[in-house]
Formats: sequence, C-alpha cells, structure tokens
Amino acid sequence: MDQFPSTTIFPDTTDDLSMQMAVIWGQIKAPLIVPLLKLAVVVCLIMSVMLFIERVYMGIVIALVKLFGRKPDKRFKWEAIKDDVELGNSAYPMVLVQIPMYNEREVYQLSIGAACGLSWPSDRIVIQVLDDSTDPTIKDMVELECQRWASKGINIKYEIRDNRNGYKAGALKEGMKHSYVKHCDYVVIFDADFQPEPDFLWRTIPFLVHNPELALVQARWKFVNADECLMTRMQEMSLDYHFTVEQEVGSSTYSFFGFNGTAGVWRISALNEAGGWKDRTTVEDMDLAVRASLKGWKFLYLGSLKVKNELPSTLKAYRYQQHRWSCGPANLFRKMVMEIIKNKKVSTWKKVHVIYSFFVVRKLVAHIVTFIFYCVILPATVLVPEVEVPKWGAVYIPSIITILNAVGTPRSLHLLVFWILFENVMSLHRTKATFIGLLEAGRVNEWIVTEKLGDAHKSKAAAKAPRKPRFRFGERLHVLELSVGAYLFFCSCYDVVFGKNHYFIYLFAQAIAFFIMGFGYVGTIVPNS
Repeated sequence: MDQFPSTTIFPDTTDDLSMQMAVIWGQIKAPLIVPLLKLAVVVCLIMSVMLFIERVYMGIVIALVKLFGRKPDKRFKWEAIKDDVELGNSAYPMVLVQIPMYNEREVYQLSIGAACGLSWPSDRIVIQVLDDSTDPTIKDMVELECQRWASKGINIKYEIRDNRNGYKAGALKEGMKHSYVKHCDYVVIFDADFQPEPDFLWRTIPFLVHNPELALVQARWKFVNADECLMTRMQEMSLDYHFTVEQEVGSSTYSFFGFNGTAGVWRISALNEAGGWKDRTTVEDMDLAVRASLKGWKFLYLGSLKVKNELPSTLKAYRYQQHRWSCGPANLFRKMVMEIIKNKKVSTWKKVHVIYSFFVVRKLVAHIVTFIFYCVILPATVLVPEVEVPKWGAVYIPSIITILNAVGTPRSLHLLVFWILFENVMSLHRTKATFIGLLEAGRVNEWIVTEKLGDAHKSKAAAKAPRKPRFRFGERLHVLELSVGAYLFFCSCYDVVFGKNHYFIYLFAQAIAFFIMGFGYVGTIVPNS
C-alpha cells in the first residue's frame, strides 16, 4: 500500500477546516452578526451623542463662568474672621483636621507636618491622625511623629482601632466619636500624601461661617510629581479636566459636585444630618456628598486654592485606584437612584443633573462607550463591511470631545495622541469595574490603598543606583491588554488588505498601545527624579 506523505494530508485538512469556518461564518453573518452589530453601533452612537452634548454643555458653562467672572466670593459671602477683644480666640470656630493613614511609611511626616503647620489659633484646632496601619514599625513611627509635634504645643491626637472595618470610611466615622469632636464646628480631611499651605483654613472657613447653607468647601489638587514620567502626565491631563471643568461647572450651576475625599472642609452639622460616613461602597466621599445634597445643602469649589499631592507612580497602583474610582460610583448609583428620584427636598432639575449628568453620563457612559465603541465595535465593523459607522460618529464627535477634554492642561496638548491611546487602554479596566459595580460582582468592595512614594525614591536613588526589577511574568504580563491588542492588530491587518475606511491607522496605533501596557512597559520602574 502506497504511503502518502504527511505534507499532502495536513494542507487538505487545513483547507477543509478553513472552508467549514467560512461556511459557518457565511451562514450566521447575515441573520445574526450584522443585525446585532448594527444595533450595537446605534447604541454606541447614542451614548457618544450623550457624552458629546454633556462635554459641549460643560464647555459653554465654563466659558461663561470665565467670561462673566463668577468667582466664589461673588456667589457666596466671604469676610475674614475678625478678632474680638471680649471673646478672644472663642470668636474663631473650632476646627478638626483628620488625616486617615494606612502603612504610609513614605509620606506620613509630610502630611502630619503640613497639617500641624496650618495657621489657626492653637486652642481652636485639633489634629487627628487616624492610623489603621498593620505594620507595627510604621505604627510606632507615626505615633512618635505625633508625640514630637505634641511636644511643640500642637493639639494633636493619635487614634488607632483594633480593626479596619469600613476602611477609610470606618476610620473617619470612628474618629468622629471621640468626646473632643463634639466641640468642633468643622472638619477638614487630608489624605496621607496631601500637603496644604498654611493659609488653607483662612481661605476656606470664612465661606462656611458666613454662608449657613454651605456644607462643603472643596479645594483643588496640585500634583507634585506630574512631570515624573509620561504616565503621570497622562493622569494630570485627565484630572485637570475634572477639576478645571467638571467641579467648576457643578459648583457654579447646581452647587453640587462629588466630594474628592480629601482637601475639603465639611460643616459637621451637615455631615451628621446626611447620616455621617457609610462604608457601603468604595466611594464614601461621593456617597456623603450625594446624601448631603439631597438634604438641600450646597457645595462650593475653590479652584484657586490648590493642595499638593502625589499621583500614582506605577501602573499597578494606578489600576487599583481606577478600579475603585470606576466601580464605586456605579455601585453607588445602583444603591441610590431610587432614593434620588423619591427625594422631595431638591428640585427636579437638580435630580436630573445628579442622575443623568453626574452618574449616567460621566460615571457610566463615559467609561463604557470609550472601550466598547472604539476598541470593540468600531474594529468589528472592519470584519463586517455591511455595517458602517457614520463619519460624524467615528471621527468628528470623538475629535471634538478629545479637544474639549484637553483644555484642562494646555501645556500637554502635544501629548494628546498619547493621552487618547493611554485612556483607551485604561477604559478596559474602567469598563470592567463599572459593570462590577452595577452588578455587585466579586470585587465590588475591593479597597487597596494607593501606594505613595513621597520623596523617598529620590533620596534612595541619590544614595545608590536602583536595582533593575526582576522580570516576573505574573506582574509584567497583563492578559486582558494583550488579548485586546491581538484583536485590534488582527482587525487592522484585515483592514489593510480588505478595508476601505483606513481605520488601520488608528487600529495599529491602539494595538501597539495595548501591547506596550500588556507587556508591562508602562509604570513598572519608578524614575529617579
């Protein structure tokens, strides 16, 4: 019997398999794939228009605010607190400063020192360090630092608890239970890497003193390590838009915005009336802000008052932070949407603003449409040419949205292309986190403290050259990014051969961005300076 060479067998088998796949694809494409993809395109276009209208609206409002000079002291009364000979320091309200901490070896001295350096009558301020550290060495270091400032006459309290229930919200709630807090009128919160200027209280407290309807005065963040690397520059661009536009628009129109969890001053009576701190989500700050707003309280954002803080220096830390910031709002929306609808203390327009603009468009649609449309649906139309995306949806709307987003950081306009590619990659994790929050899936209450480095890595680098980190597949390789990158690369190659819309220009660039981050070449090694 003649032996057939294997080379004549396998090609036939491969050809048969290819033909079978082609037949199956042809059978399901017209009745199933095309209609579903057309529906997905329509849904994504609707979401894109929603996001576009919201961005244009905020752009118009911020332009009017700048044009007509609607400064905070024109909308709310501000007068310096005057000395009273008879009352003495009693004329000044009692202020509590809370600093929640968790194993903050690198930054605890900076934050405690800055808080103790705040200018205010010494007998009218209490510094409260809420230390949830699990490392006994760090605990001892923080306690010694508090004792050092106490020996200088600063009224500082070092508070610990025997568990971490509720994480940050639990620590803040526990801190409010101490007897000395009952004498305080206002509470200021600073995360462990925040360094306020000495005049912070003089610029914020008078707004609360002279405007009894105000519950919160929020300051802006100033990033001390924005120039550390390309990744921190990308973060700066995203957050600058949030502070320059979103917070300013919310403050100017509805006197409502999301509390940023730090660098803000709360009226304690408003905080208590809203129900205090709750740990039902990972965004306890936003939770409190929404509840206080539903009670009729107003908020004020001071964009001119900036507090120094640190951006995550590694992709791992940034991913954990973005998971929390995306999952938490979605989960809070699920828990509070009916409460907002049924509320009778605020106007219908404010309810619409909170539900539609604040939650649906900014916290849900913005994440979902960025990834699903531009990284999944749009590339899929390359493989299914029967489905077309109109040019206004594929090019014009995203271009205008991107330009409007860039106004917050003019100095980084030349990095716009890199920012788009970076944000699209991060939208993968934000979208995943959003669905986890909406569905209350496994990691819905995951809380991992964002790693802070302070100036430690700079001083260590000066002492000796840093070792090159050992390559670990588990830490350096990110399967999700690599999978999406492979999908985009396949679509771009297909578009080069068979396409007609030239999407491959974008798809190749986006695929490379997913590969670079998937192979761990972003935010892995912290720069020395």
